[in-house]
Amino acid sequence: MTLVFTLAGMPLLWAQYKSEKAATIPLEHFYIERQKSGVLRLLLSKLHVSLSTGYGQVFVNHKLDSFGIIQQPDSLPLIFDHDNAGVRYGDWFNKVTPSTYPTTSGAFSVNSDTATIGFRSKTFSIPLKATVHVEIDRYRIGGGYSYEFTHLGKFKPISYGGSISSFSPQANNFFLKKYFLLLGAKVYRYYEYVVVVDANVGGYKLGSQFDDSLIKKGMYFNLGVSLEREMSEYFKVFVRPSFEFKNYKLSIPETSQSITHRLNAAYLSIGATYRLPELRRCFLKDCHAQINHAHGNREYRSRRHPIYKKQNPHYGENYPTLIKYKGKNKKKLNPY
Repeated sequence: MTLVFTLAGMPLLWAQYKSEKAATIPLEHFYIERQKSGVLRLLLSKLHVSLSTGYGQVFVNHKLDSFGIIQQPDSLPLIFDHDNAGVRYGDWFNKVTPSTYPTTSGAFSVNSDTATIGFRSKTFSIPLKATVHVEIDRYRIGGGYSYEFTHLGKFKPISYGGSISSFSPQANNFFLKKYFLLLGAKVYRYYEYVVVVDANVGGYKLGSQFDDSLIKKGMYFNLGVSLEREMSEYFKVFVRPSFEFKNYKLSIPETSQSITHRLNAAYLSIGATYRLPELRRCFLKDCHAQINHAHGNREYRSRRHPIYKKQNPHYGENYPTLIKYKGKNKKKLNPY
C-alpha cells in the first residue's frame, strides 16, 4: 500500500513495507509493518493454566439394606446377608473380608428388615488440582486433574449407637485421583473482580487399598462458584467454594447384594491462574516503556510490569496512585 502527498509542490512518498529489506528510502519516510508473535505463541496465549489447593470435608456414609449387623462383646461389628446369617464379613468399605469369628452368647443382632442400619464417617481431604481451559467470550471449556490425600475418621453407626460399636476401616488413609471436563461462565464483574460459576464432571480412581474387581464407580459432579481477582491481564487469584457428588458400589461375594458408599464432599479451594502473554517481554533492560511497543519491526510488551500488576495494554499503569495519596496521607486535606 502506498500513499502520496504533495508538500510545497513536491511529492512526498509514505509507504508501508513488510520488512526492512523491502524499504528503498530513508527510515524516517516510511513505516515498516510490525511483526507480532508466531502462531505457536499465539495459540498458547489462549490457554489459562490454574493450580489450586485447599480443604475438603467428605461426608462418607452407607446404608446396609438387605444386610444385618452382629455386635459381639469386645469385638468389632460384623455384617451378614439377612438370607444367610452364617456368612459374615468384617470389612465392607474398600474390600470384602469374610469373618470366621464364632458367634458367642450375649451378641447383639439387628436386621435391616426391622430397622435402618448403616455407618457414617467425617473425613477430610487435601486436594491439589491443575486445570487448563480456554475462554470464548464469557464461557470457559477445558479439563483438569486432581490428586487428593484423604483421611477417614471412625465409622459410627447411624442407629443403635449404644449397642453397636464404631470401627476404623483398614484403608483409613488413601489417595484419590480425579480427571474431569471443566465447563464454566462469567456471570458478574465489578472492576477487577469476577464471579464465575463452573462444573467439573469426570471420573475418579480410588487408592490401591481398594479392590477394583468388586467396585463399580459412576461419574462425579463438582459444582462451584469462583471469586476471581484479576491482578493483571495474565495473572489472577481466586477462591472457590464447591460441593461434590460421588458414590460407588461394592459387590459382596457369595450374595447378589452390593453396598452403596456415598462420598459427597464440600471444598474450599484457593489458587492462581496464569496465561502466557502473546507478546514477548522487551529485551532491553533499560527500556522504560509502559505500553506495548516496537523495536525495529517487532512488537514487545513492557518489562516494567510484573505478571501480578495490572497494565492497560494501550497506556501504562505502573503507578496509577501516587504515594502521597496512599495510606495515612489519605486523611490529609493538603497531601503536599
